[in-house]
Amino acid sequence: MGPECVFTLGCRASELFIFSEVFPIANAVHQINEEILDKEVRLIGDQGEQLGIMSIEQALDIAAERDMDLVKIAPGSNPPVCKIMDYGKYRFEQTKREKEAKKNQRVIEIKEIRMSPGIDTNDFNTKLKNALKFLGDGDRVKVSVRFRGREMAHTEIGAVLLKDFAAQCSGIANLDKAPKLEGRNMSMFLSPKPAAPAKKPARPKQPKAEAEVKPEA
Repeated sequence: MGPECVFTLGCRASELFIFSEVFPIANAVHQINEEILDKEVRLIGDQGEQLGIMSIEQALDIAAERDMDLVKIAPGSNPPVCKIMDYGKYRFEQTKREKEAKKNQRVIEIKEIRMSPGIDTNDFNTKLKNALKFLGDGDRVKVSVRFRGREMAHTEIGAVLLKDFAAQCSGIANLDKAPKLEGRNMSMFLSPKPAAPAKKPARPKQPKAEAEVKPEA
């Protein structure tokens, strides 16, 4: 989120205006300088100071004196709110922040593991190993069994196979969608379990002080 401007108090003639509204200026297309056609605006300085309500000409003059831009940040207010700022610098920093945010985002992919009802133990373990790796990387996994020809008469074999597969992944995965037959494919979805918060180390126990033995008189 970009800079925010907060109004606290403003006065005009004999009227008193109290504001508690926050005006975000990020992720928006702004009117700047001569694009602003309003007759008067409420002006905020480049340091956040309240400069009051004035004509658009006065606001433009102040922005020009400071060698900055006049940017309309709250067009829905009455009068609209404008802020003096270096708009080019603001847009550069905004774009940089958006790029950083995208860089830190991770897209969760759905990986697919396919098996046949007659899969042998070695192949099953290889596919299980791959699924555990995908889940460990934070991806969801779709596990499917495809039935061919007469195998459709024994779909319960696929259900048992998928349940066994899910059970062996249960340490790090949740079963999102139970096995379901759709056409010739029976599928289920697994998703990685959320990481458990780290436990605080236990505080060492303090040894109990031994009772002082007083010599008999």
